[in-house]
Amino acid sequence: MVKLNILSGGYDIFIALYSFDTSTSTLSLVNKYPTGTNPSWIGFNANESALYATNEWAEGALQSFDVNLSSGVVSAAVQTVSSGGDSPAHVLALSNGQVSIMNYNGGNGRVVSTIPGHPDQFDDSTGAVIQFPLGPSNVSHPHESFEYKSEILVPDLGGDQIWRLGQDYSTKEWSIKGNVPQSPGSGPRHIVVEDDYIYALHELSSSLTLRKLPPVPSTLTEVSYIANVSIVPDHQPPYARYQAAEIIIPPATSKFPTRYIYVTNRNTNSTDTEFGDSIAIFQHVNKGKPGEKLQLINQFFTGLSQPRGIAFDKTTEYLAAAGVNALGGTRIFKRTDGGKNFTLVAVNSDIETRTGFVWV
Repeated sequence: MVKLNILSGGYDIFIALYSFDTSTSTLSLVNKYPTGTNPSWIGFNANESALYATNEWAEGALQSFDVNLSSGVVSAAVQTVSSGGDSPAHVLALSNGQVSIMNYNGGNGRVVSTIPGHPDQFDDSTGAVIQFPLGPSNVSHPHESFEYKSEILVPDLGGDQIWRLGQDYSTKEWSIKGNVPQSPGSGPRHIVVEDDYIYALHELSSSLTLRKLPPVPSTLTEVSYIANVSIVPDHQPPYARYQAAEIIIPPATSKFPTRYIYVTNRNTNSTDTEFGDSIAIFQHVNKGKPGEKLQLINQFFTGLSQPRGIAFDKTTEYLAAAGVNALGGTRIFKRTDGGKNFTLVAVNSDIETRTGFVWV
């Protein structure tokens, strides 16, 4: 018997702890641990010695917690500092011990240092607010931080840019060093960068794009893609309107040697109570060769309404997901057919909606 612990955030005032029993395929709600308002995104640092959470509301904040890695028990908040803006939607622990938090409504963000040897404690004197330029619609909506080599890349859903941040090593502060423009009105939301390729998921156009990462420094104006594909399923309920949410490319393993790209659809205008929203599965084929493209492999329907954050366990065999709308509870799916498909293995409906997960 193997029991796996899963922590989950949401638009609420707590982080939930679930226990997933792989032998009986059961998912149980263990406890709820108090937080600030709307811990919609949570994430560990590299060695899981600290857990960080956003407080996604007008008085945006960043919180730290300690977690018992055996039981999954979450401490009271160790420290809470301002995010520097309105409605932080994403937090990322960097490899250098800093924490990046981006404010969706504020059009800005901070990269805050932690105290050496104490990753659950912030040095609030660091992390000057980084303000992003307004886009053509006079808005900026930075939605994520992604660390790649010596950079932080920030997809800006409102500005249709991916901003490139670099660090001044003497002050440890970060600032804009360049940009990678995206299609007007596409709304880049989340990205994965590997081997100098940018896989960008666009919320407003419900599309997945592929391009090479230009050298640094770069200030570009031209939009250039290797591939630009829709992620929307053919099966759609009446009055559907889709907005993409999450992208994950799990590493290759002996059980899943072929790498696939998993992206979530969200129908934000109606609810398909029979099938729910889908996870679109793509493959990057002919990488670096003629005929290079993103190929759709499958559309798996989850039975969930508007899945936002999804997360694979450490083996990448199991996937945790839930909807922002109350349909289907929290679900565990198991990868099948080498990663081309999923099967539902466990459901828990004790909490109606969740937005993000980490496996402990």
